[in-house]
Amino acid sequence: MIGRFFLAVMCGALTLGPLLGGCAGRADSTLGAQDVSRQNDLSDPRNRARTNTELAALYYEQGKLAVALEVLRTAVLSDADYAPAHGMFGLVYMSLKENTLAQESFERALRLAPTDPDTQHNYAWFLCQTKRYAQAQDYFMRAIANPLYSRAWKTWSAAGECALANQQTQEATRYFESALRLQPDEPVALLQLAELRYRAGIVDEARALMQRLHARNEPTAASLWLAVRIERRLQNQANQNNYADQLRRRFPSSTESQQLQRGVYD
Repeated sequence: MIGRFFLAVMCGALTLGPLLGGCAGRADSTLGAQDVSRQNDLSDPRNRARTNTELAALYYEQGKLAVALEVLRTAVLSDADYAPAHGMFGLVYMSLKENTLAQESFERALRLAPTDPDTQHNYAWFLCQTKRYAQAQDYFMRAIANPLYSRAWKTWSAAGECALANQQTQEATRYFESALRLQPDEPVALLQLAELRYRAGIVDEARALMQRLHARNEPTAASLWLAVRIERRLQNQANQNNYADQLRRRFPSSTESQQLQRGVYD
């Protein structure tokens, strides 16, 4: 049920904080409008490392991973002990499926900044992707335990997705509920908790969660498909048809639309 990366991507002030795609001031295709160096004194090695790491994060968001690696190499040439650069290396290598290099990069970042919650979050997600679930949960909880961490809701949601990958539905439910107590409109937690409620037969609550989701977020193929199934279970044909029409119109090539076409609801 893991639907997307829950990564803390370095942007702006280099707080590692994505959700992916959450950076303010995105660069255009050439990054020419993104003059991150204006706020830094580039005569200082640490500031040069910070500036290049920020630039690498922007390339990473655009999917330009080879360019991101080159910029990160420049960053560590300026300051080999700048922890966020090594954390960013970890993210890029993880995307490239270079797991050994990702592991080494995250470990170095954590040696340099052992209590940084964003690095702990990203490393936990990497551990989850490589099926080291117990270690992943340990690092998620380390990040959450930091009283200065402002995005614990994001980590609770990621921990929930990781628990689902490990078929730990009770833990996943608890984690998603914790995320929503901190951030009531968090879309991943709303969707996944609604799915869990639906599967448990608590369909009215699943519907309420989906209504919250669609009130504040654009629908996705997954959310519309779940809404179709909920309304079908509740025998509300009008609502079911409405969601089904949206799914066909908005996401005609999606797996969910194909399941709808075949009538495979559960």
